Order: sequence, then C-alpha cells, then structure tokens
Amino acid sequence: MSSAAKLILDIRKAKRILAPIGADAPKTTAEGYAVQFEVATIQGAVPPAGFKVGATTKQMQDYLGLAHPAAGFVPAASLKADGVTLPFQDFLNVGVECEVGVRLGADLPFGPTTRAQAEAAVAEVFPAIEIVEKRYGDLAELGTPTLIADQVFHAAGVLGSPYPDWKRLDLGAMRGEMTIDGVSKGAGHGRDLLGHPMEALAWLANSGAAEVFGGLRKGQVVWLGSVTPPIWLDGPCSVVVAFEGLGKVSVRFS
Repeated sequence: MSSAAKLILDIRKAKRILAPIGADAPKTTAEGYAVQFEVATIQGAVPPAGFKVGATTKQMQDYLGLAHPAAGFVPAASLKADGVTLPFQDFLNVGVECEVGVRLGADLPFGPTTRAQAEAAVAEVFPAIEIVEKRYGDLAELGTPTLIADQVFHAAGVLGSPYPDWKRLDLGAMRGEMTIDGVSKGAGHGRDLLGHPMEALAWLANSGAAEVFGGLRKGQVVWLGSVTPPIWLDGPCSVVVAFEGLGKVSVRFS
C-alpha cells in the first residue's frame, strides 16, 4: 500500500481537508488512478459498485481547473436509494450534483469505445444525485493526480427509478433541474455531458479508471456527470433532481 493511499483515507476518516501531500503525491494522471485503485483495494471495493464521471461539462472543467473529465470508483456503501435521509453532519462541506445515471447490462472492456457501443451496454437509465464533498483547498496547488486519487469529490450517490422506455427519450435534449427546499438552483441538458450522456460513458470506458479496474462490468452503476455546477449546502435541506421525461430523485439531509 502506498503512503499516498493511506494518507488520503486517514484524512478522509478524520474529516479534514486534504492538503498537498508533497513527495508522496502522484505525479501524473496515470499515477493518480493507480493510487485510486489502492484506495479501493484498502476499502474492499474491487471490483467497485460503479463509477462517477466528473467534469463532463465545460463549466465544470472551468470550475475545477481541468482540461478533461476525470473518473472515480464508487463503493457499494455509496449507493443510496431514492428518498433517503442522511445526517448532514456525516459529511465534510457537502454538496449535490444533478446527474444522469446508468446501470450496465453488459461488460464494457477497457479501450476506445464509440457512443453506440456504450449505449448498447446500458440496461437502465435514471435520474441521479451525486453527493460530493469539498475536501480540498486550492485545487491548482493540490494537483489533478491527487484529486483523481481521492475519487474526484465523491462521497455518495442517490439512484432514481429507471425509466422503462429510455431508448425512446432524447437523452441529449432532455433538461435537468435541481431544486433545494423547492427553490431552483440550476439546470442543464443531457447534451452538456460531452455532447450526449452516452459520450460520457464511452469516455469512461477508455479512461484511466477503466484501465486500472479492468474495464466496466455488467451491473455496475455510473454517474455520468452533472449538468449543473455542484451546489454546496449550508445545512439540513431537501434536494430534488428532475429530468424531463426521465423522472425525479430526491435526498434529504437532516
């Protein structure tokens, strides 16, 4: 086990901000994914329950200072059911994101993948919420490889009900909106995710995360990215994400 992986988990358990980790920090994106795999291994999360894709929109890339998307594994403990209530104090600087989620019905091997190939592997599509934590100070100082090693803000995720006839939906055109205590906090469209949600899945299949985890597997869940910037929460509240045609999903922080 690398000292970087142990340090990341120790700091997360203590609910402290992850500062730059000096000589132990991964130097490249590939090294970041290698450390992320070690983090997953320590947690008994190999193979993972799924993945999250971050920075799939231009506004999120600008917000995070990234030139490209980044991915993180999702352990089984992260999966939360629609309508779940979670203690606000369990999280460090918690936020929420307005996401499109999928469940795979077939394996997607690591490597270049077309949008059509990605879509053919999908069994379910549903509205989703990713719960994220602002575990970092200056992202430029921390560095992208360390952000990747720490699962790119991931804390948990809420799964909505799958839409039974999703192939008839225009996933690129559908609008998603997030409300907090009934007040709209942002909206976007499926096309904001690299042009189409399935393009985000195709990107993931050829990513460093897919490489270190041996590809994507049947049954895994993927959060394909947020159509809005993260909304950072000040205290207990109710969050609803709704996508036109796809449905709604909610979480309450108590």
